Amino acid sequence: MAEREIMITSDGSVTVAIPELNVTYHSKHGAIQESRHVFIEAGLRPLLHRQETLYIFEMGFGTGLNALLTLIEAEDHQQKIHYRSVEAYPLEAAMVARLNYCEQLQLPALKPLFGQLHTTPWDQPIPLTSWFTIQKDHTLLFNLSTSQPFNLIYYDAFAPGAQPELWTVEAFTHLFNLLTAGGILVTYCSKGDVRRAMVAAGFIVEKIPGPPGKREMVRAIKPTEGSAL
Repeated sequence: MAEREIMITSDGSVTVAIPELNVTYHSKHGAIQESRHVFIEAGLRPLLHRQETLYIFEMGFGTGLNALLTLIEAEDHQQKIHYRSVEAYPLEAAMVARLNYCEQLQLPALKPLFGQLHTTPWDQPIPLTSWFTIQKDHTLLFNLSTSQPFNLIYYDAFAPGAQPELWTVEAFTHLFNLLTAGGILVTYCSKGDVRRAMVAAGFIVEKIPGPPGKREMVRAIKPTEGSAL
């Protein structure tokens, strides 16, 4: 894995940069702003209280920011969430200690829970609260299988220029098969070839307004039986 560095984004929250690959884990325009907009507001909130337990998959656990924001939503809305994520290259503890999300969210009391998101054992479900259970798998996306399909996918892989294999028809077909009928995939990337790959995999794809600094993002839906493509 290439060397990683901490970088401050425009909303004061930090992200991780990999200069060698010219990528960052979040938008330089605001890590928290981007995660809230793309994954919480466009993905999670429309599904709250649709069923007793929501099953969410995140591609790339990374800094744990998406998991933290989801845990907060689970607690605030008393929605049971089972959260599963894959991560092939976990952050080292010294870098996790420099992540300032709880402080920026003005929720310093959540710092211990945020630490637990990073330190829970791999490859097994761990209930962190009565509303939020997490399972992190130390593996690659294509190795993931599940007997419990997901209602929602946070697709937060590095951009196509850095990880082109994760934005192909093959990748989106794998994700399509992990979702329930009517399930949603949200991602920050709205490139035309990415949308076409999603459509080829079977998704209904819509462009919606993006987070600060980005005009558009994508929400893709797995059709229910009998729905029109």
